[in-house]
Amino acid sequence: MVEAVLVDLFSLPANLQNNIQESLCNTLETIEKCSSICAPFVYVMCCQRQGSERKGEQEFLLPALGGFQSLERTLEVVFAPTTAAALYTIKQRLDEKDLSIIKVILPTLRKDSMKVYIDYLFTAVYQFEFEDLQMVSDCENIQISEPQGEGQTLLSQDIALIRSEIEMHLESLPSLKGELTILRSSLIPDDIFLHGFTTRTGGISYIPTLSSCNLFSSFKRRDPQVVVKENLRRLAKAAGFNPEAFHRVKVDHANAVCIMGKTEPDSYDGIVTDQKGVTLAAPGADCIPVLFADPVRKACGAAHSGWKGTLLGVSMATVNAMVSAYGCNVKDILVVLGPSVGPCCYKLPYESAKEFHRIDPKCVRLFDSATPYIDIRRATRILLERGGVLPENIQDDSITDQNQNITFCTACHPDKFYSHFRDGTNFGTQIGFISIRD
Repeated sequence: MVEAVLVDLFSLPANLQNNIQESLCNTLETIEKCSSICAPFVYVMCCQRQGSERKGEQEFLLPALGGFQSLERTLEVVFAPTTAAALYTIKQRLDEKDLSIIKVILPTLRKDSMKVYIDYLFTAVYQFEFEDLQMVSDCENIQISEPQGEGQTLLSQDIALIRSEIEMHLESLPSLKGELTILRSSLIPDDIFLHGFTTRTGGISYIPTLSSCNLFSSFKRRDPQVVVKENLRRLAKAAGFNPEAFHRVKVDHANAVCIMGKTEPDSYDGIVTDQKGVTLAAPGADCIPVLFADPVRKACGAAHSGWKGTLLGVSMATVNAMVSAYGCNVKDILVVLGPSVGPCCYKLPYESAKEFHRIDPKCVRLFDSATPYIDIRRATRILLERGGVLPENIQDDSITDQNQNITFCTACHPDKFYSHFRDGTNFGTQIGFISIRD
């Protein structure tokens, strides 16, 4: 069942006003009458022109909508200077209403380019079907028919122009939820390393659970990769790193570690380097983003440590990779645990909780319950100390000076952090990042 209809009049010539008005009226009439295209929400996409031309276009288009009583509450005309701006505005309307199945009615020659816009601005959460809008030369009527072909194949430069138009529009958008904020550790020397942990403020992601500096995209979520890329661009500008030399772990919830410059595994939860200017990152939305720094050998690393990775020892595996690859001394390595779900909120089934109890009974609260509370941070510290990392070289929520605490509970602070545990499947993601200064 189609949930929304998008009528694309963006590319129709402005001087053919009667043509456009006739096109719109006939299209809406068909939507209103034809059950196969019936939808509760209709969006008409038009080019926003300058000065009197813009005013004239709106004056003749908007009155044409008055006769469609059944669509009165669900019909919206979106004027914008570019296709990217118009389509992104419509995406916001769809997301506000949680709509995912969309029929697009558009001129045949617009179909291939529209598909490129959609590929960039939408994810696999959405389903699109296309209907051709064909206008006859006498401008007396329009015909809606099933597509006969795929039109002309776009050239690579055309696709590049579309991508550039989208990126320029996203760059122009204001930051949401305040300024971009980066948490930094006092343990990692600032003259050698550039590092930090992000919060959820200062990006452009607008969906409530993703707002606003979401730094991860997937086919299950409504934030497309181009939005995440823009959030990352803003972070890189604020933090001072090169987003083109940015490498994040490929999460597998295990303990594999990638050594930069060697064969990259298909998936890994730890990554290390001794290359200057290369930024490493690990995501977290309850799982712990862990940063590693050796100021003696000038090497660094990042790891993603969820409950499975914690039990598998991913943090110590990252330390060991630095030792083996760069000759680091384990006693020189500094480790900082970033924002993550705390034992105040995080529960696991009893069978999984038993594994943490074996590490240390203090890692589990209410052990005899069906779902005990788990302290994955304490377990991480214990395993690191057992591996030879000095206690004073680990920064987490157990530090004496709580003014230096950056290991906040993600679930307890919805204004500052994303949380899978709290927000469900369409959750946003923050990161920990680190690089060696040039």
